Amino acid sequence: MSTVTLKGTPVEVGGQFLQAGNTAPAFSLTDASLNEVSLADFAGKRKVLNIFPSVDTGVCAASVRHFNAAAAKLSNTVVLCISADLPFAQARFCGAEGLDQVKTLSTFRHPEFQDQYGVKLSTGPLAGLCARAVIVLDENNQVLHSQLVAEITTEPDYEQALAAL
Repeated sequence: MSTVTLKGTPVEVGGQFLQAGNTAPAFSLTDASLNEVSLADFAGKRKVLNIFPSVDTGVCAASVRHFNAAAAKLSNTVVLCISADLPFAQARFCGAEGLDQVKTLSTFRHPEFQDQYGVKLSTGPLAGLCARAVIVLDENNQVLHSQLVAEITTEPDYEQALAAL
């Protein structure tokens, strides 16, 4: 179990957060069309997992925008924006913002993802949602970079994440 803060108040994060050198566990999540999508669906590609509490907050929205802009310049790489938001909310946000370089995935049918990846907010007002984190995987699902953001209301270190590619 890890601890991060939400506006300075400690919040527990369940599961074991992935570290560089780990192999990412298989997952199944739900996309904007309500289809099940697995990690294996992105075999042979590098992956940036942008994990956050809710696309309906300013910092989460900023991270999706930032990675959408970066994704257009990345070769053989997919950016997966993962939250517990319903796929309808994720699609509405990306559609309204014109964001088409990222793929949104929801944990709503598969909350086990949060424990498997060590991003489950276990306590505090956001309990049940994902912590803010970025995990970068190579083509073989090896973790190249991981950041569990210490303060939920701050953005991840984009430069460090993208440099890992």
